Amino acid sequence: MNAIDTNIRIYAHDRRDKDKQIAAQRLIATLDPMALLWQVGCEFIAAARQLEPFGFSLRDAWDALADMQAMADVVPLPSAEIWAIARNLQERLELHFWDALIVAACLQGGVKTLYSEDFGDRSSID
Repeated sequence: MNAIDTNIRIYAHDRRDKDKQIAAQRLIATLDPMALLWQVGCEFIAAARQLEPFGFSLRDAWDALADMQAMADVVPLPSAEIWAIARNLQERLELHFWDALIVAACLQGGVKTLYSEDFGDRSSID
């Protein structure tokens, strides 16, 4: 299963950089099967506020989240176990807290590929 990080989800709706927007939309359209990480859904709604001055309203963000849910399985709901996995990843790999949580959710939810800009040169984690 594949998952997409928040930054790419935002690019798909950000009209300021057409190249990034088109690339993000193409990536999203080609992934199957796809998981929607619970954290990404939450972060998307929060981050979408930065697009309001450019015509992407909060209502648009909620509608986009509904579209994401229709195209993907929401995986997984938060659990205390995810914190333990994230802590291990953060300490071992020096990941930022939110990145460690996303990777932990992927590991727990069976996601094999996560598309993100947040991991630098890392091509594989656990």
